[in-house]
Amino acid sequence: VQLQASGGGLVQAGDSLRLSCAASGRTFSSYAMGWFRQAPGRDREFVAGISRRGVSTSYADSVKGRFAISRDNAKNTVSLQMNSLKPENTAVYYCAARGTTTDLVFTISYDYWGQETLVTVSS
Repeated sequence: VQLQASGGGLVQAGDSLRLSCAASGRTFSSYAMGWFRQAPGRDREFVAGISRRGVSTSYADSVKGRFAISRDNAKNTVSLQMNSLKPENTAVYYCAARGTTTDLVFTISYDYWGQETLVTVSS
């Protein structure tokens, strides 16, 4: 599966931004999806994940209540709605896919990665 992320940009603290990730192929519903980010000088970290059918989601503690992940299997897309953005959310964001037959959410061991989209939050 090939992934194409978009939606990054420069915003002010407190603003919202919505990232989208489009997937190629006809088996999108066979993949759990996730969003990760990497800030300058830091390791890549899990942000949010969603099961292949969209039944279950998981979030990093730092974004709970502010970010929401969703997917549309008919359109082969996964989105990350980011509200109340903070300067510390500045990072390159990646979407990722992990093939699975379960309806679990994963925080690690993703198989496919899309190109990054940069989110910059000014104070």
